[in-house]
Amino acid sequence: MTKHSLDTPQFYLTAPQPCPYLPGRQERKVFTHLVGEKAGQVNDMLTHGGFRRSQNIAYRPACEGCRACVSTRVLVDSHKAGRSLRRNQARNKDIISRELPPAPTSEQFSVFRAYLDARHWDGGMVDMTALDYAMMVEDTHVNTMLIEYRKRLPDDGITGRQEGQLVAVALTDILSNGLSMVYSFFDPFESDRSLGTFMIQDHIQRARKRGLPYVYLGYWVEGSPKMDYKTRFMPQEHLTMNGWRMAEKG
Repeated sequence: MTKHSLDTPQFYLTAPQPCPYLPGRQERKVFTHLVGEKAGQVNDMLTHGGFRRSQNIAYRPACEGCRACVSTRVLVDSHKAGRSLRRNQARNKDIISRELPPAPTSEQFSVFRAYLDARHWDGGMVDMTALDYAMMVEDTHVNTMLIEYRKRLPDDGITGRQEGQLVAVALTDILSNGLSMVYSFFDPFESDRSLGTFMIQDHIQRARKRGLPYVYLGYWVEGSPKMDYKTRFMPQEHLTMNGWRMAEKG
């Protein structure tokens, strides 16, 4: 592959497949490879244009006659946690989080595997192996990181160690204008904590500290119960045919 082809994205279209969000419909995606020295810049530009990243692929829906998948981003500076989100924060006040390089561990994979088996046993990722997980984390040419979330341990006065059991992980891209949540998962036995909600709130706080205006949440699909949680984080913008527009609270 020549340098010119590496720096200039080539786009392709997938064959129709069953839609994972709306029963009875077919989906197609347009995609390109994120490789070469400009992969980070291309990922930045495409995310702003409604694409999502998976390993070294950027994609977005290109379904005939359907525009149900809507790119969504939270306006960081204007976001204020309501009562239910504040309760969620209080429920997880014993959680410690830290940013790490994109390097997979067996501990992460154990949580990932339990999450898939409990929450997405019928999904396309259910057969992923440890090697597949490693590729998901490592196979990238863009600026990305892992964020681990662990329970806080009581201070024993000797080791000073506070980080205990791993309960959640987020794979997150760092863009010029925001943080993009590529993929996140959590321990299904900690479901009472609503860790998915907690991680989004944590990303909003991290973006605010970085001076970044947006947190990209991927696609929201009206009519899909799997996506309802994204509407809790207001104000947010949706990508329309006329660019990013403020979304009305449902």
